[in-house]
Amino acid sequence: MPKTFHEIPRVRPATPVLDRAATPEQLRRLGEAELEELANELRQELLYSVGRTGGHFGAGLGVIELTIALHYVYDTPDDRLVWDVGHQAYPHKILTGRRERMGTLRQKEGLAAFPRRSESEYDTFGVGHSSTSISAALGMAVAARLKGEQRKSIAVIGDGALTAGMAFEALNHAPEVGANMLVVLNDNDMSISRNVGGLSNYLAKILSSRTYSSMREGSKKILSRLPGAWEIARRTEEYAKGMLVPGTLFEELGWNYIGPIDGHDLPTLIATLRNMRDLDGPQFLHVVTKKGKGFAPAEADPITWHAISKLEPVGAPPAPKKPSGPKYSNVFGQWLCDMAATDPRLTGITPAMKEGSDLVAFSERYPQRYFDVAIAEQHAVTLAAGMACEGLKPVVAIYSTFLQRAYDQLIHDVAVQNLDVLFAIDRAGLVGEDGPTHAGSFDLSYLRCIPGMLVMTPSDENEMRRMLTTGYHFEGPAAVRYPRGSGPNATIEPGLEPLEIGRAVVRRQGSKVALLVFGVQLPEALQVGEALDATVVDMRFVKPLDKALLRELADSHELLVTVEENSIMGGAGSAVAEFLAAEGVLRPILHLGLPDYYVEHAKPSEMLAECGLDAAGIEAAVRKRLAALGKA
Repeated sequence: MPKTFHEIPRVRPATPVLDRAATPEQLRRLGEAELEELANELRQELLYSVGRTGGHFGAGLGVIELTIALHYVYDTPDDRLVWDVGHQAYPHKILTGRRERMGTLRQKEGLAAFPRRSESEYDTFGVGHSSTSISAALGMAVAARLKGEQRKSIAVIGDGALTAGMAFEALNHAPEVGANMLVVLNDNDMSISRNVGGLSNYLAKILSSRTYSSMREGSKKILSRLPGAWEIARRTEEYAKGMLVPGTLFEELGWNYIGPIDGHDLPTLIATLRNMRDLDGPQFLHVVTKKGKGFAPAEADPITWHAISKLEPVGAPPAPKKPSGPKYSNVFGQWLCDMAATDPRLTGITPAMKEGSDLVAFSERYPQRYFDVAIAEQHAVTLAAGMACEGLKPVVAIYSTFLQRAYDQLIHDVAVQNLDVLFAIDRAGLVGEDGPTHAGSFDLSYLRCIPGMLVMTPSDENEMRRMLTTGYHFEGPAAVRYPRGSGPNATIEPGLEPLEIGRAVVRRQGSKVALLVFGVQLPEALQVGEALDATVVDMRFVKPLDKALLRELADSHELLVTVEENSIMGGAGSAVAEFLAAEGVLRPILHLGLPDYYVEHAKPSEMLAECGLDAAGIEAAVRKRLAALGKA
């Protein structure tokens, strides 16, 4: 059984077996008797590695044995192994030639937080969002068949990711095309079955064995000659399995279900995977694991230990404390509770982001009005639409990058019907070490083109609170997009006062240059405004724009500069340019925002500097444009 550790090692542990398994090819040379010790050493190495860099934690600890077994039994990378989401892929990275680079994880120009095709041939599919693995592995299995190749395809998906409709779409399709593939359900929450133990492990070995499969096929040939006999036998087998194993749903979809088995029992894992490797058709293996397995604090509190920050070296001076104001998500959580106290029609909806979006207090105070729909963004949005049809006032708390997954529902189910749904869009803009799959780079672009949509970008915490109230009372769909982390620690007014829709605010009056800021770059813009004696405007509304103020600024300034933490293409700056063009106003405009490429993972400050959205970058870009215009 796995060893249990109680502390994160600060000194690299001795790992004599792991040292001989730097790649899957080397791993497969080990004897099976060595694999238990390999698992203990890999778990220690993971603890040490994440302690140095920070990152996703509990999920990787839970799949140590599964990762070893998959690479031991299958001929990776020729056999295609697809990890869903990728939170659990750190052990996979360590075993696939990247152990010595784990110290660069999530750092600029270092290893990515998730599997990436450009990083390793063992990363067969780039991930970051959930529920994509079965579709991808199915596509690979179909491609192998069409190309006449014998390689295998394996998808590893968690019980949370399996709640998404996309996963079931792929599960439904694979039997239709007769795909030779394996889906491994990593059930680390016991949300599907608690039926784990000696009997189920024994049954899994029997049901996955070549002997059982051969007998089943032989019986089928004999009984098929007798009218109705094979159908009776098939149903008898199905009912017998249904009494002992919980895979009836998957069997009905056309999968050969095996399990559940103990995902930390290496001998059983290896024996079962070997048996299933050569079976034809869609195979489904259900393994039960424990998130945080082998590290006592993570086993006791898997939510807190889902991810960690890096440990500071022993004896290092304490890091300087930042202002202790609330995070933007905390401001939202408090506003939601305050507004709910005034309006019984309010409901809160989240797609599995209760902690991240800070709906914890709301869920406790108003449990009947709180809805966590699991990883099902499309359903979350249309659920809100249905509520709005009946006079409720739903608030959908969702990350910017995840709202992309429900774009059709946003348009078709909410906007076309002009329903009163407020979208509280968290993690807008660059999010740091998780990289481009989690960045909210496009929401202003994909929101502002929707007719009837109210789109707001707060520059601080108090403005955010007032915008949430504004959007809540707006008749139609509304969105407030705000970043990860803390703001400038503005004083938050306790009331629920809305803003005047479409009204910007001049924060500094200057000359020659006007900086039009959409969102949280306002402090940087004010700094640049002082250096250049520029006018600085907190635009606040992307849709509708403050058109009267824009006309006035265009008449009184020689250069307009738009600033946003969103893709320049189609973003708020584009809205300004489109308006002035429609008005026949010719004025030089400089657009500052996210470039036309995916900004790679790094610290947020490094990413902003790369994009020219820190104070130095904004000032340099403005001076360069002024020089080109002969206005310097």
